[in-house]
Amino acid sequence: MTEPTPYDDNRAAYSRQGLARLVLSDHARDVADSAAGLVGTRHDADTGLAGRASQARQLLEQADQALTSAVIYEVERGSCWNQIAAYLGISADEAEERYLPALQAWNSAFEEPYRLDETGRKRIPQLPTAAYDPDWACAQLDQWAFLQRIGINDQ
Repeated sequence: MTEPTPYDDNRAAYSRQGLARLVLSDHARDVADSAAGLVGTRHDADTGLAGRASQARQLLEQADQALTSAVIYEVERGSCWNQIAAYLGISADEAEERYLPALQAWNSAFEEPYRLDETGRKRIPQLPTAAYDPDWACAQLDQWAFLQRIGINDQ
C-alpha cells in the first residue's frame, strides 16, 4: 500500500503539529455545532422524550474527543505529561495512561497511513479527516469561522 495519493503531497506540506491543530479545530467545531443545537427551544415538541439528554451525551462524547485531540496537539508542540496533567487536574501518570493509546494511534497513522478494507480493494485512511486532507480542512474551518463571525475583524 505504498502507492501515493494526491492527499499525501498536500499533507506533507504541513507539520505534524499543524495537522494536530487542524484535527483539534475540527473537533472543536463539532462541539460548538452540537452545543448550538441545544440552545434553541422552539422545536422541543418535535424531539422525542429524552432526546435532549441524548444530544447532551453526544456533546460530552464530542468534547472528550476534542480533549483527546488537544492532548495530542500539546504533545506534538512539546508539552510533557506533567504540564498536560496540571491542566487536567490529574497526575502525569494518569494523563499518560489515559491518552497514550490515542497518541500511539496518531503516531501509527503516520507510519502506516492506510489500511485495506475487508475486501482488500479499498484503502481506509488512518488519520482523522482534517489531518488526512488538510487543505480541505483549512477551507472548511475558515468558512465555518467566517459564517460564525469568528475573527471577523482579524487579519
